Amino acid sequence: MNAQGPLTIALIIATPGTGWGGMETHTADLANALSTRGHTVHVLAHSHYNERFASSVYFHPLPVQLGRHNPWLHYLLRRLLRSIHPDIVHAQGNKAASLISSVRHLNSATVGTLHGTKRSHKGFERLNGVIGVSRDITDTVTHANARLIHNGLPPVETSGAKNPEAPIFEIPAERPLLLAAGRLEPVKQFDRLIRAWVRADCGGSLVILGDGSQRAQLATLIHELDVSDHVLLPGHEFHMKPWLQAASACVISSSREGFPYIMVEALMAGCPVLSTPVSGVGEFLPEQGIAASDSIEDLTTLIRTNLSNPKELTDSQRGSFLRAREQLSLEAMVSKTEAFYRDLLASTSTAR
Repeated sequence: MNAQGPLTIALIIATPGTGWGGMETHTADLANALSTRGHTVHVLAHSHYNERFASSVYFHPLPVQLGRHNPWLHYLLRRLLRSIHPDIVHAQGNKAASLISSVRHLNSATVGTLHGTKRSHKGFERLNGVIGVSRDITDTVTHANARLIHNGLPPVETSGAKNPEAPIFEIPAERPLLLAAGRLEPVKQFDRLIRAWVRADCGGSLVILGDGSQRAQLATLIHELDVSDHVLLPGHEFHMKPWLQAASACVISSSREGFPYIMVEALMAGCPVLSTPVSGVGEFLPEQGIAASDSIEDLTTLIRTNLSNPKELTDSQRGSFLRAREQLSLEAMVSKTEAFYRDLLASTSTAR
C-alpha cells in the first residue's frame, strides 16, 4: 500500500442508474478532483453514469441495479477490485458499503460515506473507516473510526468573472421567487411545499426544478389548486447559479436529507435558505430559517414569516454565506478525504 505518494482509489456507487442526486454529484466531484491531484481513480457504477466523470477517471460499468445479495454482482465486483488492486476502496452509501464489506481478503483500506440517516449502519461496521456528511449523521455512527467531512462545491465566481451559463428555463420576473430543486420523489415532499406556499399567500412564484416519478401527481395538484401560473415545474436545470442569484430564497421541504447539496449551492451563491429540520441544516442556518417540523402548517409559517421581508432574510444569513464559502468548498472536502485515506492506510498497515 502507498501511504505517501499517489494512491489508487476505487469509488463505488450502487444506485440503479435511474436518477442523479446528491450522492452521485458528491462522488463525481470527489473522483474528478482526486484525479486532478495525481491519484489513479476508478469508479464502479451503473453504466448510465459513465459520461458524468472526467476522461482521466477510469469508469467500470457494474450491474448495481441487481440486489445487494446477487451472486453475479458480487462476482463481478470481486473480479474488478482484484484487477484494480486499489489502495483505498470507498463505498458511497449503504448498499455500496454492504457490497464492499462482503468482499473477502481485500488487500485495501476500506471506507464508506453515509449520505443520509438510516435505521441501520450494518454495512459500515466491517469497513476500516466511516465518513458522515453532517454532524447529525456522524453522531449516530458507533464506528470507532468515524469522521465528519461536509459536502463541498467549487468556489462561487467573483463579480469580475464572466457571467454564468444561461439557464435552460426562463426565470420568472415576479417576486418574491421561492426556489426548490431536487428529484420529484416522495421524500422531497414537494406536495406539502406547494400546499404551504399557497397557504402562505406571499405572491410571486414558486419554481420546483427537477424530474422524477411524482411529476404527474404534482402537476395534477397544481391544476387542482388553480395555481398553474405561479407554481412551475420546468424540469431538470443544469445551470443553477442564475436561478439562485435571482431567487428570494431557496426552500428545502424534505422529510429527511443527509447534508443537502442544494443548501451548499444556495449559500455559496448568496441565496438564503429555508428548510425543514433535516440533517445538517442546523450547522449552517440560523434558527429562524428552519421550520419547527416538516408539517404543512410549519412550512407555511416558515415561508410567510421569511418572505414578508426578503431583505431582512438575506441579511440574517450573511454569516451563513461566509461560513459556507470558508468551510464547504470542494477543496476542503477533497483535502479532508485525502487525509483520511492516508490515516486509514497508516492504521491498517500498522494493524497488519
